[in-house]
Amino acid sequence: MTETPCLLLASGGVDSCAAAVLLRREGYLPTLVTLLLLPGDTPEGPGPGRARRAAERLDLPHRILDLREPFAREVVAPFREAYLRGRTPNPCADCNGRIKFRAALAAAETLLGADVPVATGHYARILREGGRATLARGRDGKRDQSYFLAGLPSSLLSRLLFPLGDLSKEDARRLAREAGLEAAETPDSMELCFVPGGDYRKLLGPEAFREGPVVDPSGRVLGTHEGVGNFTRGQRKGLGVSSPEPLYVREVDGGRNRVTVDRREALLTHLVRGGGVNVLIPEALRGKTKLFGKVRSQGEPGPCSLESWDGAFLTVRFHQPQFAPAPGQRLVLYDGQGRVVAGSTLELLMPL
Repeated sequence: MTETPCLLLASGGVDSCAAAVLLRREGYLPTLVTLLLLPGDTPEGPGPGRARRAAERLDLPHRILDLREPFAREVVAPFREAYLRGRTPNPCADCNGRIKFRAALAAAETLLGADVPVATGHYARILREGGRATLARGRDGKRDQSYFLAGLPSSLLSRLLFPLGDLSKEDARRLAREAGLEAAETPDSMELCFVPGGDYRKLLGPEAFREGPVVDPSGRVLGTHEGVGNFTRGQRKGLGVSSPEPLYVREVDGGRNRVTVDRREALLTHLVRGGGVNVLIPEALRGKTKLFGKVRSQGEPGPCSLESWDGAFLTVRFHQPQFAPAPGQRLVLYDGQGRVVAGSTLELLMPL
């Protein structure tokens, strides 16, 4: 049987290694490519080592791609700058849209030839119908990662493969374990890949940790904070103020080094606006398509309706109020089939 060549991004974790097993079963011959993203990454590191040994066990080629410089420039630096402005960036979505997939597609053409598919271990699906490829949620709603992929342009989708889209994490571990891959036992990680230990504040620098006022919506000073880098919209803990009722971060103003707090009810909103819109199903924004939206990665999409779309910004009204949508996070819209209609970045938070 002739095997179809493809490129598989392989970090050395269980998901990408299980994807390699599935691709072989489905008639592909993947070349595993491990990305070096962080200053301390080396080809001999734990992740690249596991990926290399998985490739050897499965009799597949393995390559290293050094993206440390563009990753620092396009992901880490904007992440730091966004926090200093009081935003809550989503570096995983930024990396997918700006670095990872574009580099993978270019590497596939260089190593394997034009139009060779690129695969990853993401829990999402590519649906193909009538010559068109669309991005859709993974079958396992708890693991679905389409939220982080909604910034990928539609022109790339036809070349993508997501072998784990119909599986659960337990299925992936079982596949890797049955194949004798050490990655089967690697623990899940919820940390940002470029923040070992999970404390993003170490990246922000001293300018993010200057003392400033904590105020109520009228501007009355309630206390003092130790730096805007400690806060994100909707946060309750660590405010450093006393109040007879719970208070939450309403706004982080990096320019004025000020944190505004308010009651929870004040952070509930039906209307949400997104900019930097990436439209994947244009007709769904023109007709009467029933839409579902998410303003954070966790949880199920909630029903919403399109209020306006002017080609630059879209505004949607959620049927149920959303708590503290944060500028810099994503607003992702889906249709009733779980297909991504559009991805955008939360820009302007609307009142009730």
